[in-house]
Amino acid sequence: MSENTMQWEVVIGLENHVQLTTESKIFSGSPIKYGADANTQASPVDLALPGVLPVMNKQAVDRAIRFGLAVGATVAPHSVFARKNYFYPDSPKGYQISQFEDPVVIGGALTFGYEKDGEFVTKTVNLTRAHLEEDAGKSLHEDYAGMSGIDLNRAGTPLLEIVSEPEIRSAAEAVAYAKALHSLVMWLGVCDGNMQEGSFRCDVNVSVRPVGQKEFGTRCEIKNLNSFRFIEEAVHVEVRRQIELIEDGGKVVQATRLYDPDRKETREMRSKEDAQDYRYFPDPDLPPLVISQAWIDTVKASMPELPAAMRARFISEYALPEYDALVLTQSKAMATYFVAVVDKAGKENAKAAANWLMGDVSSTLNREGVDLDDAPVSAAQLAAMLKRIADGTISNKAAKEVFAGMWEAKSSDENLVDTIIDAKGLKQISDSGALEAIVDEVLAANAKSVEQYRAGKEAAINALIGQAMKASKGKANPAQLTELLKAKLAG
Repeated sequence: MSENTMQWEVVIGLENHVQLTTESKIFSGSPIKYGADANTQASPVDLALPGVLPVMNKQAVDRAIRFGLAVGATVAPHSVFARKNYFYPDSPKGYQISQFEDPVVIGGALTFGYEKDGEFVTKTVNLTRAHLEEDAGKSLHEDYAGMSGIDLNRAGTPLLEIVSEPEIRSAAEAVAYAKALHSLVMWLGVCDGNMQEGSFRCDVNVSVRPVGQKEFGTRCEIKNLNSFRFIEEAVHVEVRRQIELIEDGGKVVQATRLYDPDRKETREMRSKEDAQDYRYFPDPDLPPLVISQAWIDTVKASMPELPAAMRARFISEYALPEYDALVLTQSKAMATYFVAVVDKAGKENAKAAANWLMGDVSSTLNREGVDLDDAPVSAAQLAAMLKRIADGTISNKAAKEVFAGMWEAKSSDENLVDTIIDAKGLKQISDSGALEAIVDEVLAANAKSVEQYRAGKEAAINALIGQAMKASKGKANPAQLTELLKAKLAG
């Protein structure tokens, strides 16, 4: 069943928990080190021992401000921390310190692009808020027979929870939004983006409603999705479940659900709590968070060029299509690499650089499972290759062989391109005398094609070009060869 049929519209909102790149926890000086031995990174504050008091981590606030500025949100001059009361074994306080009525970041929007029905489209999703809070610990089940363990290393890790408006209308949009948000927080340096370690987690709120209905349907929240594939699968599964339930005469019950990727199903975890169930009240141990304009200005001055500004610059400065500019700015590593290539190869080769990055470079990175930062082909080496294509030394076909050679060589030598070209004999024949000899030989041997071309059948020249390229063992400069052939045929 399609998730968007003639009868039903899907409504999706996302809540992303972003672990901030601070050196210590949000309310204590405990270090943050993933994979450390259990309960070795927890102080008395994290353990909620009697008499301890939380102290706000300024680095966490800096990162919240940076995110707010990046999405065009309002950074609240006055925000309040609240206690969110619930019992769970890995929450030692019996409550979570979070923000409720007065969050640090209000509003904002995120624009992203994705493929829809074979076309590239862009969409803007508004944000409701982003608030600071502490993470819980972790329950351990696998290593204990008949019991569970508690690891409080993660307790108190600073999180920025980013909440979207319910403006997403498909699984594809949900994934594109999540990818864009993931890229942005990494670009800003506020999160390392490691989804396997839980640095970027996603809760997806899903509901369906008849097309044309203004009121939202009953939503269910799918918790703790830590991969883009699981986000897509979970949305498809939950949408299908809700539509089938309603069409069979049932009703969707508001609940928190978990996605089981093995069974391809969502399962109810608990009935969904509302805000009043958590009995929020201002934390008496933490004063209101006051952020001055001077603080905001200081953070703003330290921010990198943002993706939207860089996209606009790529379009105006390098004459790139909007699609290319958006793809190249989906990650800071890709954008930085592209700029480095163009700086070396020249603006006239910007489009070629974009094509190679979006094509051969990206496909090789994916195939080899390598990050761009760890690619064995440097920006300077790729630029050198592009210059050899541009000056006619090698063809685009030969360049693929050169690129493969550079990847395999894993050398930092900036002269590696010329070394590979010489070693593999990949230079194009651009000498006019040598090309003229090949052309004369081909014309003499293909009188029928010559006759057809001169009789007005222009496509006949393709056969002659093919024969000439074959005679040169693929090394003839195609542009020069075509020009010379046309001149000879016109004579």
